[in-house]
Amino acid sequence: MILFVEGVHLVMQVVKEQIMRALTTKPSSLDQFKSKLQNLSYTEILKIRQSERMNQEDFQSRPILLDSDPGLSVTDVLFKSLEETSGETVSEEEGLSLIEFDKFLFSLPRELKEKIQPEILELIKQQRLNRLVEGTCFRKLNSRRRQDKFWYCRLSPNHKVLHYGDLEESPQGEVPHDSLQDKLPVADIKAVVTGKDCPHMKEKGALKQNKEVLELAFSILYDSSGQLNFIAPDKHEYCVWTDGLNALLGKDMLSDLTRNDLDTLLSMEIKLRLLDLENIQIPDAPPPIPKEPSNYDFVYDCN
Repeated sequence: MILFVEGVHLVMQVVKEQIMRALTTKPSSLDQFKSKLQNLSYTEILKIRQSERMNQEDFQSRPILLDSDPGLSVTDVLFKSLEETSGETVSEEEGLSLIEFDKFLFSLPRELKEKIQPEILELIKQQRLNRLVEGTCFRKLNSRRRQDKFWYCRLSPNHKVLHYGDLEESPQGEVPHDSLQDKLPVADIKAVVTGKDCPHMKEKGALKQNKEVLELAFSILYDSSGQLNFIAPDKHEYCVWTDGLNALLGKDMLSDLTRNDLDTLLSMEIKLRLLDLENIQIPDAPPPIPKEPSNYDFVYDCN
């Protein structure tokens, strides 16, 4: 907030320049005036200033180099650079304000990230829970460690009950709740454990299995000794289910999938929000699909 306040007058200077430059074009209507303002973005104003300064610059002047005077601080060099480029004396207050404003601009992505990260995490949480509502078919390990049976588990739409039951074969699509014989209230779940901490991985000979099985194993512990053991079909489903179950218990989602989704969505959202600073209009609807070409002679035939 302090950096923002110190940079406000600089922002106002840019806004004033945008208005003055737009008015010099003598727009005939308010819409034309608004259009001129949109074309004069912050970046465009900086480019215009730089161009004007270069046209007025005395090319005989000696450039200010940090190495030319080892006694100069970085701040002193910045002050002299500002005076050199602007052709005017820069007061200490103005110079410090410019430096602080640069810091403010630099800190924008970080502050935006801190602001929108909870929103992104909530979005990821809802996606995980929706996947649990759809359900997943798991392979069932018998006493001989042969994966020759199937069972299905899914979360109720109100997120209060897990429905599960055995299947004769792998299903095509979702399995209805009423066809799953067993239920487990979410309120009865005590913990979710993974890997070697799972009860079915602690049994004799289980730890001798390949590493892939251990990395896909997780268990739900409930009541005093109840347990529901899983072997996920792949790493993606493992992350979805462990994230979803932790979300149901009010715990953090710590999977690699969540970290990747968070980084990707945060990066996209920050870039979209920063586009507003450049007066770039983001359409509310996708562009129309173009008509098909009259022929496809341009398609390369690999045969």
